[in-house]
Amino acid sequence: QVQLVESGGGLVQPGGSLRLSCAASGSYISIGSMGWYRQAPGKEREQVATITPDGRTHYTDPANNRFAISRDNGQNTVYLQTNSLNPEDTAVYYCYARCRTGSGWGVWSDFWGQGTRVTVSS
Repeated sequence: QVQLVESGGGLVQPGGSLRLSCAASGSYISIGSMGWYRQAPGKEREQVATITPDGRTHYTDPANNRFAISRDNGQNTVYLQTNSLNPEDTAVYYCYARCRTGSGWGVWSDFWGQGTRVTVSS
């Protein structure tokens, strides 16, 4: 089983920044893509950014050139640097990882963290 633990959320003023972290642990053969999603109150969960093991990144509109995703494969950790935050960025941010688990060749499955809350307010 794979555990993803996020950290770094909190209360920040508009225009501020936060760096979110997510560390993967547990039993797995390898980790593929990792990423961040978010869910604002009353809205569906939406993708923010993803990153492949070799560092290729993909951002969606919410990131809007303000966020940067990175990963440390040695530490099995993915980061999301969020800048120029505004109240519309208030949400629970969830870490995601696609991992190969099991025996032999294993199987690829998606795993999620419990989320870290980001509140942007003055």
